[in-house]
Amino acid sequence: MNKRFLAAGASVAAAAMVLSACTPPGGGNDDNGGSENQVLNVGWNQAFSSMNNMTSYGNATANANLLYMMNDNFGYYDDKLEEQPGDLGTMEKVSDDPLKVKYTFKDTAKWSDGTPVDAADLALTWAARSTNFNTVESNNNDDGTVKENDESTVYFDSADIAYKLIEEFPEVSDDSKEATFTYSKPFADWSSNLGFGTDGVGVPAHIVAKKALGIEDPAEGKKAIMDAIKNNDKAALSKISNVWNSGFNFASMPEDEDLLVHNGPYKMTDFKEGQYLTLELDPNYSGPKKPKVKTVTIRYNGDPMAMVQAVENGEVDLTQPQSSADVLDAAKAIDGVNVKTADDATYEHVDLTFNNNGPFDPASYGGDEEKAKKVRQAMLKTIPRQEIVDKIIKPLNPDAIVRDSYTQAPDSPMYEEIVGGNGMAEEYSEVNIDDAKKLLEEVGGEIKPVRIMYDNTNTRRQQEFQLIKESAEKAGFKIEDVGDVNWSTRLGDGSYDLALFGWQTTSTGITGSDANYRKGSQNNYGGYSNPETDKILDELLVAPEADGAKLSTELEKQLVDDAFGLPIFQFPGLTISRDSVSGVSNTTVSPTVFWNYWDWEKTN
Repeated sequence: MNKRFLAAGASVAAAAMVLSACTPPGGGNDDNGGSENQVLNVGWNQAFSSMNNMTSYGNATANANLLYMMNDNFGYYDDKLEEQPGDLGTMEKVSDDPLKVKYTFKDTAKWSDGTPVDAADLALTWAARSTNFNTVESNNNDDGTVKENDESTVYFDSADIAYKLIEEFPEVSDDSKEATFTYSKPFADWSSNLGFGTDGVGVPAHIVAKKALGIEDPAEGKKAIMDAIKNNDKAALSKISNVWNSGFNFASMPEDEDLLVHNGPYKMTDFKEGQYLTLELDPNYSGPKKPKVKTVTIRYNGDPMAMVQAVENGEVDLTQPQSSADVLDAAKAIDGVNVKTADDATYEHVDLTFNNNGPFDPASYGGDEEKAKKVRQAMLKTIPRQEIVDKIIKPLNPDAIVRDSYTQAPDSPMYEEIVGGNGMAEEYSEVNIDDAKKLLEEVGGEIKPVRIMYDNTNTRRQQEFQLIKESAEKAGFKIEDVGDVNWSTRLGDGSYDLALFGWQTTSTGITGSDANYRKGSQNNYGGYSNPETDKILDELLVAPEADGAKLSTELEKQLVDDAFGLPIFQFPGLTISRDSVSGVSNTTVSPTVFWNYWDWEKTN
């Protein structure tokens, strides 16, 4: 899969109020009896915002976690990062040349309104993610938000090269219980692509048809969706893409129950904006999962110290706050809790912007690519990665190291081979102010200020920004602080030159970073573009597993040569759970601690 989730930061402010003035129904710790009425409170740092996590707007960990609980899938990763079969049905490779993958839905696969989950839902997700039907490359406003398509425009706000490799409408059985997709090229990660993990089959096609085309009957709506895709009906697809892009976004409990249609064991029953969201077991769920906890309430607060205080007060049973030395010490001081530390699925990095007429854009130097690259290299030579790790991360994880790979975590089997050949350590293992100054002198003239965007409510990021600022100014850069608590909504809007944030990995596949570096892809917010990079990415898509490390090294060397940006460190993960909660486990890809929610159990 070629998507990574934006991982929200959390501020480490003084612990004050706990989570909110409102306590959700059943949100206390005084529930008793058996599992049929258990209530589990989970603390999280970012609020839910969309039932569609495949759009640029919905692409967030906070959405993926809960959608995973509300929807089944064809497969998922366990805590050993091994692929496991899901509950919607089966998928199998039925041909190698050409690559064909067949999806067969179980009879128990149903949406919560009783409508079968079937080929129409999978076809809609393919059509939307592939961009094969888009009539424009982009239809976004200057601030990155999506415009409403006019009747002559089709634009699905998503992009995934793996879906684009499927160019033809699938073979669908008469009862729509089977769908076979044909890839135009071999694809190494086919098993973790369509219908896998937190994405599942996507939003319900019959609800999209109702909203977009005014078709009330679910069966007729599904047929209309498939006909629109099969016939490339631009007028219908324009309306369909409008609903798919933004029709499932909301920040509090919607009055329209159609937006809450799901196919998994939990349903959303309450959502107070910025405060809490409640999931309850759906008695109409007919699938095989049997979660032990009846009600799960997600309670929101961006302050990790406040979250620790909530655990101590008994208001939260399980949480994964962003870790710091103070947070870790505070958690360990609480009686009756389990505190586990390990590498997280998220890694910190800096991305540079190539297309905003800023200091790293060739347009600022009359189109001179070499001058722009020298300025980028100079900036990266000032990033104090080791100092950041030593001062901010090692107090939490004494074994923490600087991450020297764009695509692989330090515990990956391919990591050593890749970092041995990508050139990152040779170029950027240490701050080199003298080399940075020399590069800027070679460029000559006045260099535009570097605007750095980050979550300015996040203490860790505040500290990182300050260390970067002090180092870069020694080389002669002018640094402007454009930090913003709403940083994620500004990604790609051109209002900054360097972004400091985290990516959460969603897949173990070798194609998982494609969307970060390919021209025009969903996660390529800095506008980076290099045909040589795209060529290597094309090779990775069809490469056998044995060639993964070699090609990944070539990819990373190209990114280092182009001064794309830099990874800094793997997040130090922290899971806090009360002794009354069992079944808690973590995995280093999305959805982390939520991966086995059906095993959670709470005793008093």
